[in-house]
Amino acid sequence: MAPKNQARDNREARERLRLYQARQGLHERQRRRRRRDDVVGVGVLVLVAALATGSQLAFAGAQAPRDTDASASATSTPTPSASATAGNTGEVPSKDIADGKRWTGTLTLNEDVRLGIELDGAAAPQAASVEIDLIRKQFYRDTTCHRLADGKGFRFLQCGSANGDGTGDAGFEYGPLENVPSDGEYPAGTLAIARGASPYSQSTQFFIVYGDTTLDGSTGGYTVVGKVTSGLDDLESRITSKGIRSAGSDGTGEPEVATTITGATIRKAD
Repeated sequence: MAPKNQARDNREARERLRLYQARQGLHERQRRRRRRDDVVGVGVLVLVAALATGSQLAFAGAQAPRDTDASASATSTPTPSASATAGNTGEVPSKDIADGKRWTGTLTLNEDVRLGIELDGAAAPQAASVEIDLIRKQFYRDTTCHRLADGKGFRFLQCGSANGDGTGDAGFEYGPLENVPSDGEYPAGTLAIARGASPYSQSTQFFIVYGDTTLDGSTGGYTVVGKVTSGLDDLESRITSKGIRSAGSDGTGEPEVATTITGATIRKAD
């Protein structure tokens, strides 16, 4: 019989392999199924451009790579399909994981930007449970933060796509929306879940609001899963203040400073 530590290591290795295989296999499947665009519904010009390209009207959905071919973009529509709105897909972590409690931990970017985080298992039990499960399984390690917004009243860093370019997930999508601000205001420090057009298209992506941000709530808004409790100053001085590379029509783009999640921890608060 293998020693306890070896057995545990074997289990963890198998789980890491499963997540790796999920990352690799889902990119092409998602391309065939639909593309979730990061199009912000602010201003007529942006809205017209989004409709013209068949993108989904959700600013913080998963962003497709800029060189996605025409056949992939043609498969997405402004209105979610019936299957996309029917409910959860895949094996969604149980919402009981969060246990209705407050959870605290850390999120480390580029080895030297360390953010203290807090997840609210009472206000957003499903989203908090998903994040806890993903962090425990080290899903986020070595994934990138692929999208930055640095406009006035519109400041966030989006992270957590399996493929590092705004596509891919962990094999599931879930809902419903939870703890959505009724006024569309997301204060600095907010941690919220990115999604596509459907309330049931939440998956692994999230965004860190580093400056007070107002978002269009006409499509339902975004689940606030928790907050950053420390480290925002470092995030801004070392990453977000350096600007955007090749901004798109909505004013967002890749951060000039390439940003990778190099570590994440979580535990139930005392």
